[in-house]
Amino acid sequence: QVQLVESGGGLVQAGGSLRLSCAASGRTFSRYTMGWFRQAPGKEREFVAGISWSGGSTNYADSVKGRFTISRDNAKNTVYLQMNSLKPEDTAVYYCAAARTSYSTSYAPLNDYDYWGQGTQVTVSS
Repeated sequence: QVQLVESGGGLVQAGGSLRLSCAASGRTFSRYTMGWFRQAPGKEREFVAGISWSGGSTNYADSVKGRFTISRDNAKNTVYLQMNSLKPEDTAVYYCAAARTSYSTSYAPLNDYDYWGQGTQVTVSS
């Protein structure tokens, strides 16, 4: 069992930056593929970024490429999402997720993920 707790969300002006953190419980964190997803009001949850268990492979949604960076620190059981050049359309609840087995090298399919955090709100004002 893995428990995930996100933090770092908030209100920021367009063009600003935020860094989200996701702290995981359990001693097997380093074995999990990790992902960040987001859900805006009235929309489906969508993939944002994913990272392999080692951190050696990452993937991003086209909408955030070049602006967001996913990273992990397995010694701290934590995955991060650095978000720069934020836009109003980035406004959403952001969730981190853990997958025991990643069936896709894109890390994008929601169904690959076994554990989810409660989410943290990110609001970008124009």
